[in-house]
Amino acid sequence: MTRLSRRAFLASSTAATSLVLLHPFSARAAAGQAHLRILTTTDLHCHAQAYDYYADRPVDTLGLARTASIIEEIRAEATNTLMVDNGDYFQGNPMGDWMAYEHGMNDGDIHPIIAAMNTLGYDCGTLGNHEFNYGVAFMDRVNAGANFPVVSANFASSLGETPLDDALHLPPYVILDKMLTDGDGTEMPIKIGIIGFLPPQILQWDRSHLEGQYNVRGIVEAATAWVPQMKAEGADIIVALSHSGIATGYEPMMENASLYLAEVEGIDAIVTGHQHLVFPGSNHEGDGIDAEAGTLMGKPAVMAGFWGSHLGLIDLMLVRDGDSWRVDSAQSSTRPISQRNEDRSISALVGDYAPVVDATADAHASTLEYVRAEVGQTSVPLYSYFALVADDPSVQVVSDAQTWYVTEILKGTEHEGLPVLSAAAPFKAGGRGGAEYYTDVPVGPVAIKNVADLYLYPNTLMAVRITGAQVREWLERSAGMFNQIEPGVADQVLLNPAFPSYNFDVIDGVTYQIDLSQPSRYDNDGAVVAPDAHRIVNLQFNGAPIDDAAEFIVASNNYRAGGGGHFPGADGSTIIFRAPDTNRDIIVRYIIDNGTIAPAADGNWGFAPVEGATVLFETGPAAATYVDEIRARGVQMEAAGDGENGFALYRITL
Repeated sequence: MTRLSRRAFLASSTAATSLVLLHPFSARAAAGQAHLRILTTTDLHCHAQAYDYYADRPVDTLGLARTASIIEEIRAEATNTLMVDNGDYFQGNPMGDWMAYEHGMNDGDIHPIIAAMNTLGYDCGTLGNHEFNYGVAFMDRVNAGANFPVVSANFASSLGETPLDDALHLPPYVILDKMLTDGDGTEMPIKIGIIGFLPPQILQWDRSHLEGQYNVRGIVEAATAWVPQMKAEGADIIVALSHSGIATGYEPMMENASLYLAEVEGIDAIVTGHQHLVFPGSNHEGDGIDAEAGTLMGKPAVMAGFWGSHLGLIDLMLVRDGDSWRVDSAQSSTRPISQRNEDRSISALVGDYAPVVDATADAHASTLEYVRAEVGQTSVPLYSYFALVADDPSVQVVSDAQTWYVTEILKGTEHEGLPVLSAAAPFKAGGRGGAEYYTDVPVGPVAIKNVADLYLYPNTLMAVRITGAQVREWLERSAGMFNQIEPGVADQVLLNPAFPSYNFDVIDGVTYQIDLSQPSRYDNDGAVVAPDAHRIVNLQFNGAPIDDAAEFIVASNNYRAGGGGHFPGADGSTIIFRAPDTNRDIIVRYIIDNGTIAPAADGNWGFAPVEGATVLFETGPAAATYVDEIRARGVQMEAAGDGENGFALYRITL
């Protein structure tokens, strides 16, 4: 804990010729009152440096090196500080994968994210769900290098009759004996209890590493048992490190239980995370949530974004009460490391913190070699030039990876045995991105940065359980990509320019045609505007017309499954699985697992004939390389000259 008297603070400020203003709690604290500032990070996911390894370029929006650059100033604003991490710290980007898959962890090795954290004087940390992605033994070797304790109160090798009887893998909590400097400059002892929790869903997400060897408790149930124990051991205040988000509607073993954790008597402050959101902020609402004040059930709480995007702060005004301390008042806030400007550009608000950069320099250089090297091979080119008019290899590989992942993860669950379909869309398909905005990975090596080209967004995989009728409507919504085509008319414009390509979901695992002579059943916002229109025809599963009442699992992403794009069957209520992994990471793992991929576009969808009609669509000029391949799949296509802004035009006979 950092302690700074007012006299020392003013002296250091004068020496630096710049004044750092004290927080009001420190400025007005009197004798027997002390300001304690809790600095928090969460969901770092191994982002030590301000670098996007997928895009292979520096960025201003992430990195502990940036977050750390404001830590000293923020510490100087408070008389006493404590620093904690809320989990998901060593997995989540290519540096994490390099350490696990290439470097490994021998006894005595220091993981780069731990080396970075050790430069900052953390007081405690807890586990997140991603700490288990490489196995428990790897996790233990990583944690062995930390200069701070790591706690977890609901992860055990076995469960006893009560939480207090559980054989926990780590200590459930730590009680730190510290000295507080009060407003009069007097130092007095305090016992700060810190307890940690993780989502119980790790048993599903990392079943291959945990099944039969480990178990979990519900977050609230564990806290209810352990917090009184901490009080009995003399903890003056208790901080809960909850690698769990904020949601309403309590259920035992719920994933995002921080709101109800705040109800546990004896907890004074909550550090939340896991959802990759910011709190206080506009992302959460409901009974017990004060998003403006940053409280849960009246207690201060903070969620500091993800990847080091923010530093979270909880400021406590403590009052000496006899021989102990209690919280008199509190504030929650976050400090960002960058800002988005009106022109959509990003500006850095901070620079790099040299000790973090230095501590991770070797790992950074090795990661760059790793990210630029191949993770596998492709025996077919992966391109998106024709992704909006024909089944496409760049979309196919995403669907193949999603189907592979979800099929495996649902084994042993109530959903095992249901058909698994996959919904994926082309992200780089020209449009406003321009005539060069296409995926084009040639036959040969596939590097991690190529995977980023296949899947642009840091979505996480989700799966929904829907009916055959909902599958049909999902596809009807996707078919809004196209204008209505009139029979007998030549050279009609095919694509609806107001429809984004990321909303053109192709569903793999079924076969179907799109009848463009029909109007779109849905408008661009997902509202039904032509209730009698049905563009999706000949929809089949396993060679037979789809049963509208049959149930299917559809692998997708968090944006779509949670209601993004307003797709039927995907409004958040049908989600049966939320993966702890990004879709991009799943593609990487799929390629590594297979060695060589051959995502042959299987022609599971196409256009129904429209008599006498031809359509024009524009694509990148480099598409000419692959026209013969598209023709070989039965698409009647020919070059139709140059389009505007560098695009090439092609004519398709329907």
